[in-house]
Amino acid sequence: MDKGPPLATTNHHFTVSLNIQLHRMTEQILKIRFNRFYRMLGTGKIIIGIFLFSLCGSLHAQISPPGLGDANTAFWSAFGVRRQLDSLGKKQTLSYIALGRKSSPDDYNLVSKQAIIVLNHEVYHSFTQNQQYSYAVSYRRQPKYESVSPYEKEDTEQEFRIYGRYAYTFNLGKRWKLKNTVRQEFRKFFDSDFRQADEDFQLRTRIKSQLTYSLSKKNNHKLALSAEGLFSTSYLNEPEQKWTPFGYREMRIGAYYMFSIPHSPFTVDIGYVNDLIRGSKSIKNRGVHYLAADIIWNLPFKNK
Repeated sequence: MDKGPPLATTNHHFTVSLNIQLHRMTEQILKIRFNRFYRMLGTGKIIIGIFLFSLCGSLHAQISPPGLGDANTAFWSAFGVRRQLDSLGKKQTLSYIALGRKSSPDDYNLVSKQAIIVLNHEVYHSFTQNQQYSYAVSYRRQPKYESVSPYEKEDTEQEFRIYGRYAYTFNLGKRWKLKNTVRQEFRKFFDSDFRQADEDFQLRTRIKSQLTYSLSKKNNHKLALSAEGLFSTSYLNEPEQKWTPFGYREMRIGAYYMFSIPHSPFTVDIGYVNDLIRGSKSIKNRGVHYLAADIIWNLPFKNK
């Protein structure tokens, strides 16, 4: 599941303002907080470099894959429905169902094992030209496998998730956009029978930046590069009831190609994601390598 070794409770409150100067002040606060995380965790220079870039600045809403735990390769596919809620296009929803598969730790067959099933519903509001917030609910069901060969299934974990997200987009000329998002999640876990899991719940903060280049307005062809860092803390039931320290957990680096299917309401996103999980076996092979594809059905606003 897209959670790792749990990690000290912190509450993040972001004040949204229409004033650009206040936004810049918020950026400085985020940089200071990240620098504290960096000193505490002693992570490499490459991580701090990527995040200083990301804090300066996801796109039309491609459905990014979750973390699927230790593996060599993985495949993620999703089908979503995006609905416009007003005539100005400032309010919309995105609902999707998605499946993930992954390899065993000792092979590279990216579809050999079932990894996750996801149901997700998110509501977006673009309240100014450059700013957007959203909130969502999600259900996830993920098999757990033994850690030794032949890696048989031993249990199933269920997750209910709620999260909120704030995004600010910088227009860098006619073709380039830089979108920075901050997302706060609450994740509650159960076993297959909805009984108490070893990890009770988790608070997780995600910081992501995505740079998008418009190749052509015809059929909306775009390329995008993204970097996202995840920080979390968990409350454990086992082996004893306690909070874990808040800290850096993983980084996800992605590249996507997006386009609209001509003469249809569908958009397609095809991408690659590298999930670098701190302390995992897969980090020795430069992370988990995902192939991702999703299709979104776009429904226009209908005035009743």
